[in-house]
Amino acid sequence: MATQSAAIDLLHAQIADTDTQWSLGTFGGIAEFSRDRDEKVSLTQSATGATAVTARGGVAIELSDDCRPFAFECITRSSWSQRVALCLPAGGCAMNRRTVLTKLDVDREALRPEHRGSTLFDLGLGALQADLCVRIDDYTVAARLRGHCGRSVFDPANPAMGLLLETNPHRVFISRIGRIEVYQPIPPASGKSPDGPHTHVLPKLLKSKRTHAATEPIPEGWIPCAHLYPGHPVRDEGDLFDAACHDSFQRMIECFGLPECLAIKRRVVDAIGSGEPPSNLTTTLDRHGRTGVRIALRQLKAAGTAAPVLKAWLAEFDHAVAGDGDDTDETVLQHAH
Repeated sequence: MATQSAAIDLLHAQIADTDTQWSLGTFGGIAEFSRDRDEKVSLTQSATGATAVTARGGVAIELSDDCRPFAFECITRSSWSQRVALCLPAGGCAMNRRTVLTKLDVDREALRPEHRGSTLFDLGLGALQADLCVRIDDYTVAARLRGHCGRSVFDPANPAMGLLLETNPHRVFISRIGRIEVYQPIPPASGKSPDGPHTHVLPKLLKSKRTHAATEPIPEGWIPCAHLYPGHPVRDEGDLFDAACHDSFQRMIECFGLPECLAIKRRVVDAIGSGEPPSNLTTTLDRHGRTGVRIALRQLKAAGTAAPVLKAWLAEFDHAVAGDGDDTDETVLQHAH
């Protein structure tokens, strides 16, 4: 198991990396933070935490002794994603789980001093590991919103959501290990989320009461309270494979990943390097094991591996990537990118 010191080193390195993105929330309600390489940012680091704040939003993470990072990869339609879930034990992750719009106090923990006199309102979305809030700095708007408290924001008779869309307050999503603040406007229902910090609130997914996507191989008893997404070795389709970027995340998996996930990938890589046929993989695979095989194959293909047997392995385990037809792989809920 990785040490707390290793987790802090990871946090400090990733907060300084402009290619790393962050998310915090729950399944169906997520705040995301990212920044451009040339964007002005205020970075701070402490013995157990780190923050990054720009004109568009900010993230703050504080790693408690019981916080454990889990690094892993997930399959996507035609590629793979990679992330580190910052998890707490299920018994120690719960926030307030309010189910109606609720006025709170002024936000004394705001990332910028000028926002610490503004009022927080919990949207009341009932998430286990995060309070999904908005922050109001206008007294008149706060007074109007108070009049709609005590009811669900999804109640068709409650005008609160319309007021929020009209006034574009800051969104502040908070967990036991940190927060993400989003200052950019809320896009209209028909609009595209802006680049950089933004939020997603999806009522149908929230109703599931899941804490995270089923595709994430997080051990039972642990709940993700934030995620970080290091730079991907293939940013866009057609890009050259960034081997250094890939190797960097593989080292994170070695330090913070599940041994069984790492073992199946190594088995596949070794087998293909030795010219073994896919029939030699006799291990009984569960869902995450099958995913590991597919990801290993896609990574070998993206890296330009010339092994003659690779095509046969792709045909056996990952049909869509082996051929030139349409990609019909399962879709995965993506928090970022």
